[in-house]
Amino acid sequence: MNLESSVSVPSVQELAFQRPEKVPPRYIRDEDGDDVIGPYPSDPSLRVPLIDMAKLVNADTHQLELQKLLLACRDWGVFQLVNHGVSNTSIKNMGNHVRRFFELPLQEKKRSAQRPGSLEGYGQAFVTSEDQKLDWNDMIFLKCLPIENRKLDLWPQNPPEFRDTLERYSEDIREVTIAIMKFITMSLGLQDTQISESFREGLYDIRMNCYPPCPEPERVLGIVPHADNSGITLLLDFADFSGLQFLRDKTWLNVEPIEGAIVVNIGQIIEVMSNGIYKAPEHRAVVNKWKERFSIVTFCYPSPDTNIGPADELIGEGKVAVYKKLTNAEYFSKFFNRKLDESFLDMLRI
Repeated sequence: MNLESSVSVPSVQELAFQRPEKVPPRYIRDEDGDDVIGPYPSDPSLRVPLIDMAKLVNADTHQLELQKLLLACRDWGVFQLVNHGVSNTSIKNMGNHVRRFFELPLQEKKRSAQRPGSLEGYGQAFVTSEDQKLDWNDMIFLKCLPIENRKLDLWPQNPPEFRDTLERYSEDIREVTIAIMKFITMSLGLQDTQISESFREGLYDIRMNCYPPCPEPERVLGIVPHADNSGITLLLDFADFSGLQFLRDKTWLNVEPIEGAIVVNIGQIIEVMSNGIYKAPEHRAVVNKWKERFSIVTFCYPSPDTNIGPADELIGEGKVAVYKKLTNAEYFSKFFNRKLDESFLDMLRI
């Protein structure tokens, strides 16, 4: 079994509805005495950087904001983006429809359940065995762009406007991705717009998450630590508490939700294309004892015609390539056919 399919598992939401006093053993991750959550600093200077798209496009503020973007990508691998162009109405509509989907009866949600051999649909991702530890979340994962990638039999028809809302949102996110990728490419000192333009014909996969309340939040994880295999990842957080954490200098840092902001993190494709200048950061989700949390995550990939390797301008003249150059198909084949605990980027290093 490779990582393109997932074993069917019980709904965490249904489990949470029963209000258990203890977490079932399969979700517990602290048997070895490790503190799952770990301490995190409250020092405001360690907050995830904030990037303003309006300042990037304004000639008077462009250079300073571009320098901030470079530092954010190089030193953090993640930033919060404001004034990105996606309307508050689009964001709120998307959040409301995701919430309404997860509020449906289980049998209704199961109409969009994952099929054998596929990650798409309602369920959990990357569960490859019956004894594997489980994350404390339910999700629905859908391929949105290009249109021909959609499996509409998995797209919920309830709530009634879910499909139209998701379609409009995915188009909005593509525009943001093309725009921010132009500046990420520019911040690397690359004159060629080929990388940013490759996202115009790229793939956009959207994962919608529900993290139910948990009786022992310190013993579970909403999502285990990982880096994304995308080009970049864009996340909307619909909570009034922090549930997303990034690892920086061996410390887990909270991302405090900012209304209307999009959390952008570098994926492994851009780490490879930047020849390791920009890093795909490790991140995870934690859960709350009393409150439910929803998030919408878009994994943004360049065109399938795009080779994955260090940009030519970043190698040569004494600069050594850190990563191999692969075709798009080779890159994804290596990702989906590796062992779950195997470092993907180590497989790509020269």
